[in-house]
Amino acid sequence: MTKEIIMPTPHNEAKEGDIAKTVLMPGDPLRAKFIAETFLENSTCFNQVRNMFGFTGTYKGKQISVMASGMGQPSIGIYSYELYKFYGVENIIRIGSAGSYKEDLNIFDVFVADDAYSESTFAKTLDGSKESILQPSKKLNDAIKETAVKLGMEIHSGRVHSSDIFYHEESSDYKRGIEANNCDCVEMESFALFANARVLGKNAACILTISDSLVKHEETTAEQRQTSFTQMMKLALETALSL
Repeated sequence: MTKEIIMPTPHNEAKEGDIAKTVLMPGDPLRAKFIAETFLENSTCFNQVRNMFGFTGTYKGKQISVMASGMGQPSIGIYSYELYKFYGVENIIRIGSAGSYKEDLNIFDVFVADDAYSESTFAKTLDGSKESILQPSKKLNDAIKETAVKLGMEIHSGRVHSSDIFYHEESSDYKRGIEANNCDCVEMESFALFANARVLGKNAACILTISDSLVKHEETTAEQRQTSFTQMMKLALETALSL
């Protein structure tokens, strides 16, 4: 008789022990698949629900998982919360793409978030927080920067704007928040990840590759976003070895 597999959450079919303590979290499920197939040894797929792929394997002998978050704060909010709360994950490193607000941030540059500003109500709804700027885990962020030095990898760091929307009409209020908070680049997930980590006493950080320049009007292709951000991926993997 086949033993029934019980899904611990509505969004993740992994069983106890399937997921490592450290998870790399790209937004794109196909990027998660690419990382597993390219960098991990003996990887197995632990989740296919809603095609939000998750894999666990080893990198230089250390067990590491990679799972997609989907796009936007509500999506990463669900997946990261469940990983922390129900699967015993201790560290999540978001590895995503961002659009540059600054002249000196070029496409394919690697950017480490020192904090995240957002106009989102995610944190307020989560635990009543009124903060609009949240920080990653200092321990994890320091480990990323130390690893970059060891690898001789040039990185940029600063403040990300975690936007709740991708398309918007012209709005002075929207632009005023970005300018007042001196944001370097924009993405859509880090603020929620940092909020979940803070509430649950876990570690979170964010490494981004600049995929678009909103100043120079340059952009990468969808295929490049899926497979060509290898510097960021290697930095996250090498950092995971020290955790």
